[in-house]
Amino acid sequence: METAKKLWQNRKEKKEWARRLQSEDPGLEVVHPHAAGIDVGNSAHYVAVRPDRDPQPVRRFECFTADLYRLADWLKSCGVNTVALQSTGVYWIPLYDILEERGFEVYLVNARHTKNLPGRKSDVQESQWLLKLHTYGLLNNSFHPASAIRTLRTYWRQRAAHVEGAATCILRMQKALTQMNLQLANVISDLSGVTGQKIVRAIVAGERDPHELAKLRDARIQASHEEIAKSLEGNWRPELVFVLQQEVDLYDTYQKRIAECDQQIEKHLATFADNRNPVQPPSPKGEIKKKKKSRRKMLRRLISATNSSASRE
Repeated sequence: METAKKLWQNRKEKKEWARRLQSEDPGLEVVHPHAAGIDVGNSAHYVAVRPDRDPQPVRRFECFTADLYRLADWLKSCGVNTVALQSTGVYWIPLYDILEERGFEVYLVNARHTKNLPGRKSDVQESQWLLKLHTYGLLNNSFHPASAIRTLRTYWRQRAAHVEGAATCILRMQKALTQMNLQLANVISDLSGVTGQKIVRAIVAGERDPHELAKLRDARIQASHEEIAKSLEGNWRPELVFVLQQEVDLYDTYQKRIAECDQQIEKHLATFADNRNPVQPPSPKGEIKKKKKSRRKMLRRLISATNSSASRE
């Protein structure tokens, strides 16, 4: 009974908000008087400003870079200083960068926060709805890191994709070995380690003698020479050796790409200014000597002043 009552109250409250927002004067305080709303799309953006700013308050702009700059120019001519746009896929990123570059205060709105609100059906109505909600301060701005952090995040995500690809190559190497009944995984813990990679690459190079392969064992491996040699007795099917060769080459490519990402990350991190603990430059020896002499003079004056006052008493 209590739950049904709450649901009824929520529906009633939602209908009341819909009635107020869709009216000409919803009775709410205007928070952003110079606002605009943008419905982001994959091929075109619909932009809405207040009707008193332009005879055609809703316009359509394509997603080409030149059109995005025209969009920013039009908003400037309309006296807009804050914009609300939905974070749809990745289509909003170029537009966000241009608006931010032009000095607009951009509110990046999560589409889930507005989809349950009443109203808007078409793209035109969607942009007008965003404008109205933003004008009355009813939209929350999503967190968007600074440009330097976004650049670092791009490098890091690319690196993570390469790491995932390299891990997939290791799994495929393991699958090929298992299909050839080479039970190397039962005697070593990691195929991407020193011993695993030496043995796999020797197999690809043409080595088939289990004892010769076992000699590549690293000293830190707990399994004995005999155990490793026993695990490397297989059928050596040529199509699976071919698959193994391809995965090794692909794994090396991923490792190269990871190293390139690491270089870019280090280069970018070097541009970050660390002002938390500024290091004072060391004083020249001459300045240190001057400071010591001035301290000595002060001590002498204090001593003489103390002695003179004591003699007067």
